[in-house]
Parts: sequence; structure tokens; C-alpha cells
Amino acid sequence: MRIRLLSLALTSALVAGPALAFPALDAKNFDTSVPACTDFYQHANGNWLKTTTIPAEYSSWGVFNEINERNLETLKSVLESAAANQNAKPGSNEQKLGDFYAAAMDEAAIEKAGRAPIDPELKQIDALTDRAGVVALINDWQSRGNSVLFGLGKEADLKNSTTNIAYAVQGGLALPDRDYYTKTDADSVALRAKYFDHMTKMLELAGTPADQARLDAAEIMQLETRLANASLTNIELRNPANFYNISTIADASKATPNYNWAALFKAIGRDDITTFSFSHPKFFAEMDKALGDTPISTWKAYLRWNLVHNAADYLSKDFVDASFDFNGKTLRGAKELRPRWKRVADQVDTALGEALGQAFVEKRFSAASKKRMLELVNNLQTSLKARLQKLDWMGDATKEQALAKFATFTPKIGYPDKWRDYSGLTVSRNSYWNNIQAARTFEAKRQYGLINKPVDRTEWGMLPHEVNAYYNPLKNEIAFPAGILQPPFFNADADDAVNYGSIGGVIGHELMHGFDDQGSQFDAQGNLRMWWTDEDRKAFEARTKKLVEQFNEFVAIEDKHVNGELTLGENIADLGGLLVSYDAFKMTPEGQSNEKIDSLTPDQRFFHAWAQGWRRLHTDQDLKLRLNTDPHSPAVFRVQGPFANIDAFASAFGCKAGDPMVRSEEKRVRIW
Repeated sequence: MRIRLLSLALTSALVAGPALAFPALDAKNFDTSVPACTDFYQHANGNWLKTTTIPAEYSSWGVFNEINERNLETLKSVLESAAANQNAKPGSNEQKLGDFYAAAMDEAAIEKAGRAPIDPELKQIDALTDRAGVVALINDWQSRGNSVLFGLGKEADLKNSTTNIAYAVQGGLALPDRDYYTKTDADSVALRAKYFDHMTKMLELAGTPADQARLDAAEIMQLETRLANASLTNIELRNPANFYNISTIADASKATPNYNWAALFKAIGRDDITTFSFSHPKFFAEMDKALGDTPISTWKAYLRWNLVHNAADYLSKDFVDASFDFNGKTLRGAKELRPRWKRVADQVDTALGEALGQAFVEKRFSAASKKRMLELVNNLQTSLKARLQKLDWMGDATKEQALAKFATFTPKIGYPDKWRDYSGLTVSRNSYWNNIQAARTFEAKRQYGLINKPVDRTEWGMLPHEVNAYYNPLKNEIAFPAGILQPPFFNADADDAVNYGSIGGVIGHELMHGFDDQGSQFDAQGNLRMWWTDEDRKAFEARTKKLVEQFNEFVAIEDKHVNGELTLGENIADLGGLLVSYDAFKMTPEGQSNEKIDSLTPDQRFFHAWAQGWRRLHTDQDLKLRLNTDPHSPAVFRVQGPFANIDAFASAFGCKAGDPMVRSEEKRVRIW
């Protein structure tokens, strides 16, 4: 289990490319026929939106993807070079990267093997005769990093962030969210019918006769729906306290008489553990009942489904295509499967991500970029401190605690100070699936071994080459991987207005996660502790409620609105982060001038820079999926939403009361 990191965007596994010549702002993307005060997203990005199409292999397309495509070529060259070097030192990272990639790219061998790689697991399932055997196999899979029925992992103790503990959390569902099983609208009913057909097809590929596959799919759907009904919603999961329910193993086993937790911890090699977070007791109560009253035949079908669902992408083309038909086409609206080498690159990231990241850093990341980022972070921290000190709605006692938390922020730039040791992972050119399993087992063993051990505060939550950033409340740290430090987010050749409006906004966004509705529940040491006075917390929640209401008004597609509660943390971070970055920008020489560049004032360039980073197109399916599951608002509202609350934006473009890009005074949100 990992408490959700508060990140800038959906994580993409990318490698930063060489510094290229990019315009600070690309005017050809503007649509000046749309007034800035009417719809700034269209004003800044309209021509790009009109002239761009989503490539067939993607379900959405924007700046993150553009960077990805530029940098995948670098990633490809690293992996192809490693694969070509069959004389690499055995056990070295280069050998492992090369052998993993070579095995995964050997389509002829993978096609010849067909279903054979998973036949041993299928035989294990076929041999099950009782509940004890089902539970033992679930525990075995958990020990090897194959999460089934529920999630298990390590994370810092929410109330003692210096020590890792074990967390067991709800799981067991193959659809993206529990609501996909429970909603009764026409779209949801139709999607479940397609999911049923998909399960049936996959079970047939795994060797189940067609008629039996349909019967099994019906039983699996019933079991998963039962688990979904006992699961917390994605709104409830935003509350960190809902992950914290410390229990002894003995007490947890009493609560689930059909599932012995001591046996699980013995299976993962940690029978020394006596307590853990039994995070979601309602879910585990229903799981236990299902273990007791569900026929063994249904559990065998459920395990077959989980096996083939999690293995399909690493098997022959019939499995890959069937998986893509549902997960890519139906759920997201992609038209074509991504080229094999791109899909394999993603799996190298999962298996050997820091080894790949280390190779990237050696080739691409400059000390100058790190130095400039540290300067920007320091400038924004200065700006944030000033804003905290000037807050007029927060009392002195709470403000003192807020400033104490501010003082312990730790920035991480580029890459880890120490690299992960992969010496315990064996990789060969013989089998893609075996390498996947070996990597999963290696990572599971590493994670389980850290339970009840001190937290390693140098460890990163993202890979160095990811184009993203994050805030971790348990460490009170902000991290900016090297992958995001490139145009248009970070451009060494751009003026300050553009860098503060883009990467500055990103820095501010991550800083403000420390004070959003989730991060603000953690103190300066990263512990879950309410450090607010009751009066100040009520004042904060009254202000954030207005932001929820604002975003609830936004219609993203058809009659589907943004979920202001689900996206609240990200919306707070966008609004507060832009204000913090704008204040920092105004301390620069350019910020204090009014000299135009390409007919735009410095302030106008600042806001254009943020907007250009969020130009994005979606398929209808992808947008609907994100509305249901993504804690980030759709890109258009990450521009329209915060800008309409910012006085400096209205001033920069001469917007007046009544303009669509100006919130009325009574509705305007001011938090940080």
C-alpha cells in the first residue's frame, strides 16, 4: 500500500531528451479571435486545439505526450544499446536492462510460447479443492508481488512517520473504481456488459470452454460487485484517516475467521510482525464472508481471471489484443495498440526504473538545471512564507504551526542521492513473463523487508525520468524529477515570466499540497495530527467549500460535471501555487517592469505560460474515465478555474466584472 502521493498530473514514464530550441511561448497556438476575458483556455490554445488530432495509439494528447514522444527515442537508444551488448558484465544494470528488453522484444519466442508461461499457475488453480488451498494460493501470490483480492504493502506510520508499517487495504476489483460496479445509469450498465464479454474472452484464452467461461464470468462479476459494495468511494479514500486502523494480527484474524493474517505474514517472510493497519475493516468483513460462503469453483474462476488479466500484456498477440480491446479501446477510446517497443519501455520502468533513470541522468541532466531549479524553489518558498505570514483569516496559534511546517519542507531535484540496488534481481533473455515475475517478486521482497524499519527519507516516490512532480505529506517533501525540467515546463532560454508561469506554477502547486485539504492534516514532522484550532479549520473548510462548488459547476462532457470533492486537493494546489509563483515572479526585474516581449506584457506571458502547459485533447471515453477516477480536473478547468479567482489575471488582460473569466466577488475563492 502506498498513501497516494499528491502529484501534478497522471504519472507518465518518460525520459528527458536533450535540450532543444523551443519558443518560450508559441503564438501559433493562440486563437486571438476568442477574447482572453471570455475563454482564456481557447485564447491561449485554440489554434492548437483546432489543428491537433489525437494519435491513434493514444486516448489523450497534450504537452506531456509531446515531451514523451521526443524523449522515448532517447529511452529506446539506451535500451537498444544495452540489448546489443551481450558482453555486458553479468549482474550489471546494463546486462539486466539489455536482457529484459531483448526478451520482451522477442516476439517470435513469445508467440511460440502462447499460453505456456502461465500454465504452471493455471495448474495450481485447477488443483484447488478447498478454502484453505484458495487462501494459501492468495498468500503465495501476495508474497510474490501479485496483488489479488486486497492490497498489501509498506508505508510510513501515519502517526509516527519515522517508521514504516504494513498496511492492508481494499482491492480485488479489475474495473477502474468501485462505482463502475454500482452505478445504474445507461453508460455504466453498457460498460459492465462489455466487461462481462471481455472476461469471457480472456477466460477462454486461458483454456476455459466457452460455455463455462460465460458462467464463470457471471460468478466473477457477482463476487467483484459484492466487494465493490463494501469498498470505500474515491472521495472517502481521500481522507488519510481512512487508511489508519492499527490492529494486532490476532485481533484482525478474529475479525476474519476465514482468513488468518498470521499465515499471510508468514508467507511474505515476516512472521515477526505483530501489528499492522487493518485499513478497511468493512471491506475485509465482506471479503471474509465471501471466503466462507462462495463456492470454491467461483474462487478458482476468480483466480484464473486475475492471473490472465495481469499476465495478458506479456503473452502472445491474442492475449495482448484482447486486453487492449477492452482496456485501451473500450475504457479509453484509443484506436491502435502502441508500438511494442514503447510498451516494453514502460515495463522496463516498472522492473528496473532507477537503473534506467541512472543511465538517463548520466546522459542528459545538467548541474545547471539543478542549480536553477533550486533557485526557483527557494524564491517560491520565500513567497509562500510571506503569504502565510499575511493571512488575515488564520489565527496566530495556527499560523505558528503552519510556519513550522513550512520550515521543514524538503525539496528534491532531479534524481535520488543514492540509487536502488538491483543486485538481488535476476534477469535473462529466456522469458519475458519470467522476468516480469522476477521483478515483481524482487520488489515485493524489498517492500516487505522495510516493514517496521526506519523510513528512508532519501527514497523517491517517482523515477528520475518521469515528467511529473509530487508532494509527500509523510516526509513533507516536494520532488521534481529531471524529466519535467525541460520545455515547455522549464526552459533555460525563456524569460522569467514564462519559467515562473510554468515550472514556477508547478513548484507552487507542490508546495501548496502541503496546505490543501489532505496535506494540511499532516504536521511539520509528517505525522497525521490536527494542528489547527477549531475556529481556523472551520474557516479553511468554508473557503475550500466554495472551491468545491465552483468546480462542481463545470461541465466537462455531455451532462457530466467535474467532481469538486474528488479534485479539491489539486484545485487548491493550482490556485495557491499560481499565486505563490506570481508573487515570486513579481520580485524579479522582469516582474517589476512592463516591457513587452512579442506584444505581451510580463504578466500576460506569466499566465500564457501556465495555460500552454495544459493544452490537451481527450477521447470521450478517456475524459469520462478521468472524471470518475482522476483527482485532477480536466486540463481546461486547470486554467479557467484558478484564473477566474486571481485579481492579477483580470488586471493583466483588462477583464472586468461580469466577464466569464472573472468570478463575482461573493463567489471568488481566496484561501492561501
